[in-house]
Amino acid sequence: MAKVIEEKSFEFALSIVKLYSHLQQHKEFVLSKQLLRSGTSIGANVSEAQAAQSLKDFISKMSIASKEARETRYWLRLLQASQIVSHDFTSYLNEIQEIIRIITAIVKTATGKLNTQHSKLNTQEVL
Repeated sequence: MAKVIEEKSFEFALSIVKLYSHLQQHKEFVLSKQLLRSGTSIGANVSEAQAAQSLKDFISKMSIASKEARETRYWLRLLQASQIVSHDFTSYLNEIQEIIRIITAIVKTATGKLNTQHSKLNTQEVL
């Protein structure tokens, strides 16, 4: 699943770069910059997580990616609701929701593994 999210987050970042350019052409400079920052940060953190030094480090980086994805969803919702720029953001909102779902599943699975490791260590300490 890590390869899937790495590819999805990269493709999403690419679409955000293109959306940013579109928003800039329509003189939207403030929200578009926030969207660009958070929307491209997701993939960067997912990519960093692939080189994590430990499971704890992996969870930390993926959790940051999750936060960035949720922030991105916020900016997209704000752009859509404000109608500052006439554009349909539905596909972006659907894609970011899917990314959030995948990252959440990865973090939950990794956290479960970490907790299992800690349980085994604690049991061994008692024995």
